[in-house]
Amino acid sequence: MTTTAWPLLAEAHEALLNAVKGVGDDQWQLPTPCDQWTVTQVLQHAAGDQLAYAAALTGGEGPADNPFAPSGTLLVNPVAHLTAATEAAAEAWASVADDAAAVPVPVPPNTLDAVTGVGACALDAAVHAWDIAKATGQGQPLGEDAAGAILIAAKQIVEPLRAWGAYAPALEPQPGDDAVAALLRYLGRDPEWTA
Repeated sequence: MTTTAWPLLAEAHEALLNAVKGVGDDQWQLPTPCDQWTVTQVLQHAAGDQLAYAAALTGGEGPADNPFAPSGTLLVNPVAHLTAATEAAAEAWASVADDAAAVPVPVPPNTLDAVTGVGACALDAAVHAWDIAKATGQGQPLGEDAAGAILIAAKQIVEPLRAWGAYAPALEPQPGDDAVAALLRYLGRDPEWTA
């Protein structure tokens, strides 16, 4: 099997895993920038979405639970749970040629070119890394270059998803915004969010 390296996805997965590893034992029920979701629920959603991308690409089983209705109760080790999901997604994407014109994805329009599709998968991991890090007082998990690349993919897929409630309306750009802030505002998140 041919394998394709996707550095953007690897960076987003690493950001998400590091954010989850940084959650304290007493922080799993804290509120997050994802309105009405706790840190646990964001983790469940993020892991479920990575499994959904893997399933779309491989035809395998998707997440056992609905990523858009996370229970807030996690009975397994959070890092192990997320690691399994990100590894499944990374393995699935490794078999996708970087010039593939039509790749199945779990978000409308359900088929994207490979670069946009992997950007969408990275977007999901990266923004939830930020959600978890912000909610738990951790440092910025996203790099400027990754945020800029993810914003390119976001501008190709996010608008139809806003109608489903997956993203809030975009916030106005502000003077001095860096690439991370620009991405967050486009996704309807306030870079200065506090609980």
